[in-house]
Amino acid sequence: MKYSTLLSALLLTGLIAGGIGFSGCTGKTDGTRSVSAQVTIKVYSSEKGGYIMSETVHKSNEEWKKQLTPEQYHILREKGTERAFSGKYADFHEHGIYRCAACGLDLFRSEDKFESGTGWPSFTAPIVAENIMSKPDNTLFTKRVEILCRRCGSHLGHVFDDGPKPTGLRYCMNSAALQFGATGK
Repeated sequence: MKYSTLLSALLLTGLIAGGIGFSGCTGKTDGTRSVSAQVTIKVYSSEKGGYIMSETVHKSNEEWKKQLTPEQYHILREKGTERAFSGKYADFHEHGIYRCAACGLDLFRSEDKFESGTGWPSFTAPIVAENIMSKPDNTLFTKRVEILCRRCGSHLGHVFDDGPKPTGLRYCMNSAALQFGATGK
């Protein structure tokens, strides 16, 4: 699947949002976001076993720096990445749910994790499409699709079209952007 086909497929399924891809925040020319009122969104909760209404999370850079480790802040808020094979979830096989390390939103199931050989935790699909957002990323002289947390707008990683069936997608995430929780199954 070509990049343009991947973008078209994500757009048609509602995964690519306009602007910065985050309702309630506006992008500024310096790459930061201005904080505005919280917005109520519908997201999936594995704990509740269904969809719930949740408020978007808006914090200043200073508030995020107090909450996150320096590595998490760099990845989640500055769109950084960790070195391949260095993250705690790259070779991790426990059963459970991977959540956003910034706001705790459910993102991926362990059943959808696979060994991609890339050095980052990879998934064939998000827990539900509504819990993530996607947007084009043309940095580093390449065309990619960035994945963001729907509730807090944090950068998680990228999606590529070289994954296994049934989706053919590889959601390549940073371990530092994720928080694992066992489900007891």
